[in-house]
Formats: sequence, C-alpha cells, structure tokens
Amino acid sequence: MTETTTPESAPAPGAKRPRNQPGSQPQGQPQRTREVHPVLQKLFELYPKLFGAHFLPLKLGAFQDLLAAHPEAFKKDELKVALGLHARSTRYLECVAAGHPRHDLQGEPVEPVAPEHVHHAIMEVFRRRQARSKEDLRPYVRTRLIEAIEATGLSREDYAERIRTQDEVATALLDEAFAELAAQAAKREALKRAFEASGKTVEQFADMYGMAPADVTRALEHAGQPR
Repeated sequence: MTETTTPESAPAPGAKRPRNQPGSQPQGQPQRTREVHPVLQKLFELYPKLFGAHFLPLKLGAFQDLLAAHPEAFKKDELKVALGLHARSTRYLECVAAGHPRHDLQGEPVEPVAPEHVHHAIMEVFRRRQARSKEDLRPYVRTRLIEAIEATGLSREDYAERIRTQDEVATALLDEAFAELAAQAAKREALKRAFEASGKTVEQFADMYGMAPADVTRALEHAGQPR
C-alpha cells in the first residue's frame, strides 16, 4: 500500500526545511522521507509557485477554482483531502503566520489573510515546535504575535474580539504581547514629549541621545497610536 504523507513530513519536490528556526530539527539527524500524496504532486507540477519549494497562502475558494480549471485532472473528494493535508501542514501554516497575502492560481496576491487566521497559524506552529523542542519558544512566538498585531492596526479590544481564544497558553502569550506593545507605546510617547520640549531638530535630538535620526522619526510617527 502506498503511504499517504502526513502534513509535517510531506515536502514538495525541491523543498527545504527553513533554517535557524526555533524548534527545527538539528542538523545531522536523519530526515524521514515519505511519498508525496499524488494529488499534491500534481498540484506542484501545475502550480509550482503555490505548492513548490515555497508555499503561498491560497485564496478563499481555491478548491472550486481548481475543480473548474482542471475538471478531468482531479476528483472532488481526493482534491479535498489533499488540500486539507496541505492547509494543515506546518510549512503552509508558516507562510500564513508570516503574514503573506492570499494568492490566486496565477500566483497573484488577491487579499490579506484575516488576522484570526494569522494568529491561529502562529500559535499552531508554536505548539508543534514547542512539543519537539527543549528550548523555551515563548519569547519567539511573543515577538511573532507583536508583529502580527501591529500589522493589523487593530486595538487590543478589536483584536481580541477577532481572535476569541479560550486557550490559557494563547491568552497568556497574547497578554504578554500587548503588555510589550503598551511599554513600547509609553516609551515612544515619552520620547515625543522630550523631543517637543527640547526645541531641537530630529538630527540634533538623535545626536543628543545617541539614536539614529530614522529611529527618532519612526518613534515620533507612531507616538500616540492607540493599542
């Protein structure tokens, strides 16, 4: 019997595991090799930009688009199973967690991934990596959450409303991320007040505090933004 791939161990042809990622398998250890699901192999051949060495988030409705574009190539049930494996794979979740937009079959970006989907992907990748790592990955995932929250532009209340998590670990990490964002906002606001009181130009103020002018400008631009 042909063994169907699991999401974690089903690399597309030419795929490489990301390096220097917390929780990644150490170099020198043997890699498990399993046969790629035949429908995923076909998808790779047809759409290497989406299903090749690097994945891209798929647009909503990609399943229907694939059936319409290749009515003779795919059976509905087999395609559904294959796309399920693909969407649950760690590599796919990683590309969603990175905040890449959704793409159509031509490989063109068409829409952003919803904040709740990005959040779910970040947390799921964290859980999988933490389960096989002796390293504490909380600082890493906290940084990813901060980046994701900032990218949305949502307030804490609006973000929490979109996420609606009941998981204790996820809730604690989210609280830590928002606490860090609040601390950063307070620092930016203090810097803004000091700059306004100084009467200096950005360049002069930056030189006084040993900062890069670009960092001062960025902090001033973001000062006062609610979280």
